[in-house]
Amino acid sequence: MKKLIVGIFLISSFALSAQEIGLRFGEVSGKNNVAVDGVFHTGGSRIHANVSFGDGVGLDALWDLIYKPLGEDKFNWYVGVGPSAYFGDDFLLGASGEIGLEYVFEAPISIGLDYRPTFWIVEDTDMDWGGFGLNIRYRFN
Repeated sequence: MKKLIVGIFLISSFALSAQEIGLRFGEVSGKNNVAVDGVFHTGGSRIHANVSFGDGVGLDALWDLIYKPLGEDKFNWYVGVGPSAYFGDDFLLGASGEIGLEYVFEAPISIGLDYRPTFWIVEDTDMDWGGFGLNIRYRFN
């Protein structure tokens, strides 16, 4: 019950300030496979954050640099890095890297694929090479 209350609180505060919000499917925070995905734009970069659920609750907040290789606003690729945490039977704390590709439609929707390996430092030092994900988000701006 405690995890459910924490999860509801995090999603509520997370969703109220995001400029894009949606879902991320794939490996998230090492042990989960679905997450509420949000993007907070900061000019030429952004914060790409997730709250994931499964056996426990995972949190990721990655600072991404956005690149527009074709000079269009519809197709982007990005790289980023940031902290990741997992709260469940185990507690894990680490750093994740991210590289991804996204397409922004005329409708307020964006779809992206990314790869997010994580180096877990606390509780058990381990490199997790998984982390492929599909992002589907609604854009508010």
